Amino acid sequence: MKLLIGNKNYSSWSMRPWVMLTQFDIPFEEVLVRFDSFAPDSAFKATVAALSPAGKVPILVEDDGFAVWDTLAIAETVAEKFPGKPMWPRDARRRARARSVCAEMHSGFGALRSAFGMNIEASLPEVGARVLAGNAAARADLARIVELWQDALAESGGPFLFGDYSIADAYFAPVLMRIRTYALPVPADVAAYMARAVVAKGTAAWIRDALEEREFLPFEEDYRTSRD
Repeated sequence: MKLLIGNKNYSSWSMRPWVMLTQFDIPFEEVLVRFDSFAPDSAFKATVAALSPAGKVPILVEDDGFAVWDTLAIAETVAEKFPGKPMWPRDARRRARARSVCAEMHSGFGALRSAFGMNIEASLPEVGARVLAGNAAARADLARIVELWQDALAESGGPFLFGDYSIADAYFAPVLMRIRTYALPVPADVAAYMARAVVAKGTAAWIRDALEEREFLPFEEDYRTSRD
């Protein structure tokens, strides 16, 4: 299998399946399609459009060339392909809840994601405080994420959202990165979960790679004109 991804510092959608595959020791070939721009004539668009009509990453390409796009589709495809891997909770109700929260993340929290672009390398606490204070919708998104995580952790007992590490933890990894970069306020139990999640194998490996990229892409940076 091949997994096409964008720049690790910025590509939140790419992070989810990469972290999932790495965490569960599923072999794959990483194909990095660097962001040059998202214009129709960009090298990025030309590369991904050859495999997906959506024209976005990530894209999972199976050994016979069959392509799967969209993070939920990739997660479910991989879970079916490797049934021996405990990627979803074994308990049926907990599994259903994990799928529910992944779907909520997939379709929601647009205000927070728009206000706080993923930028793993950066530390922007002042921006976080200023933007959050002026954005009621982003505050509501953050409150819902906190509630969702707290409910899952209270029900499962941790250490991860549904007990053992699952697709749900990988799915929320990009928003966790945003909370860290912008120092968004969260209660102690959520902060403790975040501390555990960032050192999980898949997430820790992605962060290391993101920090090594050392690229500055102005069209991905809402709040800075350089890395300095």
